[in-house]
Amino acid sequence: MLMPKRVKYRRVQRGRMKGVATRGNKLAYGSYGLIASEPAWITANQIEAARIAMTRYIRRGGQVWIKIFPDKPVTK
Repeated sequence: MLMPKRVKYRRVQRGRMKGVATRGNKLAYGSYGLIASEPAWITANQIEAARIAMTRYIRRGGQVWIKIFPDKPVTK
């Protein structure tokens, strides 16, 4: 599971989600990519589930690069 090794502060101030992403929204590797249709916090479980679904779909036919990291804890 993805998780930061160390953090500077125990509690994270999450802030607001507004606007359109300007950094990291270009295709860096390959020919295909996934794009988010709406803004939302994404958890490590969701990233892992997406990675498993993609690798099962391509069936050893390519490589998968994941360029997001869950550095903010998401709780209910």
